[in-house]
Amino acid sequence: MAGLARSIAAAILLLWMTTLGLAADRVVIVLDASGSMWAQIDGTPKLEIARQSLRTVLQSVPADKEIGFMAYGHREKGSCEDIELIVPPQAGSAGAVSAAADSLKFLGKTPLTSAVKQAAEALKYTEDKATVILITDGLETCKGDPCALGKELKAAGVDFTVNVVGFGLTADEGKQVACLADNTGGKYIQASDEKALQDALVETIAVAPAPAPEPAPAPAPASAPELPEVNFMPAVVLAEGGDPVTDGNSWEIYKAKSDGTRGDYVTTEYGAYKGNLEPGDYTIVARYGEARTEQKITVEAGQVYKPLLTLNAGTLIIHPRPSEGADVADGAAVVIAYPGVDTPATYYGDTKVVLPAGDQKVTVRIGQGEVTKTIPLTAGRIVDKDIIVGVGHVIANAYYTAGGDKADGSGIGFKVFKARKKIDGTRQEVAHAYGPDSKFDLPPDDYVLTATVELAVAEQPFSVKAGENQDLKIALNAGVLAITAPGASKIEIFDPKKDINGNRKSLGYAYDEKYQAALPAGDYAVVSQMLDNSSKESTVTIKAGERVELTVQ
Repeated sequence: MAGLARSIAAAILLLWMTTLGLAADRVVIVLDASGSMWAQIDGTPKLEIARQSLRTVLQSVPADKEIGFMAYGHREKGSCEDIELIVPPQAGSAGAVSAAADSLKFLGKTPLTSAVKQAAEALKYTEDKATVILITDGLETCKGDPCALGKELKAAGVDFTVNVVGFGLTADEGKQVACLADNTGGKYIQASDEKALQDALVETIAVAPAPAPEPAPAPAPASAPELPEVNFMPAVVLAEGGDPVTDGNSWEIYKAKSDGTRGDYVTTEYGAYKGNLEPGDYTIVARYGEARTEQKITVEAGQVYKPLLTLNAGTLIIHPRPSEGADVADGAAVVIAYPGVDTPATYYGDTKVVLPAGDQKVTVRIGQGEVTKTIPLTAGRIVDKDIIVGVGHVIANAYYTAGGDKADGSGIGFKVFKARKKIDGTRQEVAHAYGPDSKFDLPPDDYVLTATVELAVAEQPFSVKAGENQDLKIALNAGVLAITAPGASKIEIFDPKKDINGNRKSLGYAYDEKYQAALPAGDYAVVSQMLDNSSKESTVTIKAGERVELTVQ
């Protein structure tokens, strides 16, 4: 996952640096927060890869660049209007964008066409140069036409561009959103896996503008010294006296202003970099992992510069395990709140990261279990550590009757509660999941599991010990009722017993001629509301583990 996250970050960074290198325009990042972002790549939810990629990119963006952030599908399920400009375009907003992405819920649909249009309007694209970067893992689901929108925005805008990152899309799916970039003169990058991303980057690297014609060279003085082919060869080490880092590091180069602060962005390079800088003042930023340092230099004509930058950093390796002796939990979240950064970084499974020297606060989460450790890290050293969360693993399934058929259709839900009741008589909900073979990682304690299959509900107490694996089979004592009522507009199931006021409790209904539901064993009344406003009532008995088919004539 870490490799894919870095690749996706590189794709977004390519789009971002291309945007910044062309002009000082304003940018809005639009993130797909639909429910499909819970899908996993190599065992990691797409939404976490996107969050980490954004965090990595934003650390490389100059603080004076104006960034906005918009999301869709993060507040409501099934809504095509769920679009929100969370961070307006403004300078110094990188931290706010990262925090906003980390706090999103991923729930709804994919109104990407409307979102891009709203982002363009927020940038006042008809008045100023503007760029939108769309990160989506799905296609339009709200009847928008992204291709037509691209042409409309390009025609009305002042140098307006949309860049699109297709996150996990197939080639055919990518074509359906690539037109949004193509029709505005932007770039489309396919990011379905690491190799595909690398190929996409090769195809979409921005072509530098043609240099201005050079004036005719003046006659060189007879004694003019030969200029060096390379005048800048920086090196970076983790600690003083250490070996230079030559792979996985990056260099950001900026012009330096007269007051010593960063000026215009020049370039970003990687690894063992050698290049040429024109005479002038520069700020050089070296990054490796989560560590960074910077140094100011003045370049003079004919001189060669080999600055050595020291990160004052070490390497932290974390192996998250659910219990002593257990295998590493690949889905474990490893959250590191390293010094100098407001938003902690999150990794998954075995984690190896370069961090600034100092005390590192590391939190590991496996399911509902969580443990936090403070780990001292010395510059130039490697700390390799197991972190034991101490959870047990539970797989839950529901059965219509003990030893009977397993409930494996839709509408199955499980909830885990603390067994001990609160003072008001309720229990604290700990976790929930849907579908058969639902999995829970829980700290040692006493719990109650509730299983819901349509209209049938049952509960079962259980206990968890660290390192223990158990299968929970909860018996619903229920059957299935299938009702057919030709000509009905509504079918409703009632408890046959009336309360003191003569009313019966409604248990479930459907506006259809057919209705099927799981029900606890017992007697029920079925009322069919017909299209002519008449009604028909039937009684039925449900037995555990059996199916009853009722036809209302």
